Amino acid sequence: MKISVILGTRPEIIKMAPLIKLLREKNADFFTLHTGQHYSYELDKVFFDQLELPLPQYNIEAGSGSHAEETGKMLIGIEKILKEQRPDIALAEGDTNSVLAGALAAVKLGIRFGHVESGLRSYDRTMPEEINRIIADHISDYLFAPTRQAKQILLGEGIPEKKVFVTGNTIVDAVNQNLELARRNSSVAERLRLKPRQYFIATLHRQENTDNTERFRSILDGLERLTVDYRIPVVYPVHPRSRKILARLPKQPERLKVIDPVDFLSFLYLESNARLILTDSGGVQEEACILGVPCVTLRDNTERPETIEAGANMLAGASAERIIHAAAIMLAGKTDWVNPFGDGHASERIFNIVMEAEND
Repeated sequence: MKISVILGTRPEIIKMAPLIKLLREKNADFFTLHTGQHYSYELDKVFFDQLELPLPQYNIEAGSGSHAEETGKMLIGIEKILKEQRPDIALAEGDTNSVLAGALAAVKLGIRFGHVESGLRSYDRTMPEEINRIIADHISDYLFAPTRQAKQILLGEGIPEKKVFVTGNTIVDAVNQNLELARRNSSVAERLRLKPRQYFIATLHRQENTDNTERFRSILDGLERLTVDYRIPVVYPVHPRSRKILARLPKQPERLKVIDPVDFLSFLYLESNARLILTDSGGVQEEACILGVPCVTLRDNTERPETIEAGANMLAGASAERIIHAAAIMLAGKTDWVNPFGDGHASERIFNIVMEAEND
């Protein structure tokens, strides 16, 4: 059986890395296909190097653009490669345009498609990612749900139960495999002059936050006020696209420690030693929960409600006042919650399910 693994962004590389490693260990017949949705070294190739993954056999190099441009380029490129290689199944993880294009290309060619991390819903269709999740889930042959709650969402939408498998989330596998390596080898804290539990870390890149100047400025104001209230730095690794928007703001965030994007191991180290994480990233919400670090989500909704139910996360939206209020609550709370995303063996479950199903 031949397997195609479709990737496009940093979170997909990280989350699929344990499965790719397992496929290699098992001598499976597989190839990786990279859409090039993230195309700078910091956001792409460095992750393959650090995670000791084979470079993708195919790279479409679609780059950035409008949703139609990105998806169209990826759909054409993926279809061409899948036609040539004719895998039995294609696998992709998450909610990006790469996942949407991969799912559409595969099913149109009669190739089975497996959606890793299926069943997530924010119930906000203004988010492009929400549309991608829904479409990918409803055309997939295998839906690998990270939690029982995600499975119930899928069943509630009429997806047959025989297609849905609760596996846990591969991000737990990735964190478990790389945390000790990050702690041993990362010099980022020394370089940035940071001490454990004496800084906050923030990530902010979603279009609904950065493309709305008023919303972006309000979030930045909240982050800056935290540096004053708690007298510790807020470290903000800025995505290249966000940096361009940031540069156009009439008032720059002078109190934040704005840095370039960092590699996965460095970011994992920064997360694990932070006193608080503030983010609009779904994956970072998961990572904070797994690492036992309190999180404040800079959005009005989340497709990771399990983190809130566990007591690991709180929604703050874009209001500076709400951000400060949520930070105070999370910092005063306990951090002994139970990780809801599995035991770190999601990749093995996905591999076994695919092999068993395809060999029936």
